[in-house]
Amino acid sequence: MVNNSIQENILELLSGISDPEIPVVSIIEMGMVRGVEFQENRPVVVITPTYSGCPAMHQIQDDIAAVLKSNGIDAEVKTRLSPPWTTDWMTEETKQKLKKYGIAPPIGFSKDLKMDLFSVIQKVNCPFCDSGETELKSEFGSTACKSYYHCNSCHQSFEYFKCH
Repeated sequence: MVNNSIQENILELLSGISDPEIPVVSIIEMGMVRGVEFQENRPVVVITPTYSGCPAMHQIQDDIAAVLKSNGIDAEVKTRLSPPWTTDWMTEETKQKLKKYGIAPPIGFSKDLKMDLFSVIQKVNCPFCDSGETELKSEFGSTACKSYYHCNSCHQSFEYFKCH
């Protein structure tokens, strides 16, 4: 029988782990933690990367294991790639945290897109001044899930978290 209080406790602990690439949001807020399952009464934390080549996944796995171990919880961390992660799993609160941090949040929902991860939405508002007078500089930002823009109004450069 699954113990809901153990699941809740684990999720509460994991909500304190920041995304290594975007420290203002947690791995829970990003939607990377799919849930807590049990195999032979041992908790298994299931995670999904924001994209299959995400370089932060090893750090995230290590952070999860360390936090749980330091709280006396013996758990396994398992990566699940299907279904693939989507920006739809981010809450509006998470998107606002991205914007406040200087990353333009994803626009729309993946189900509405007729494009792939590397397609670009042309109208991306600047997270600093909200101007739509922005210009794509590179389809790739610091990671493949972000693109690099420049605002022609406030002259700030920023990343846009691609909707996928």
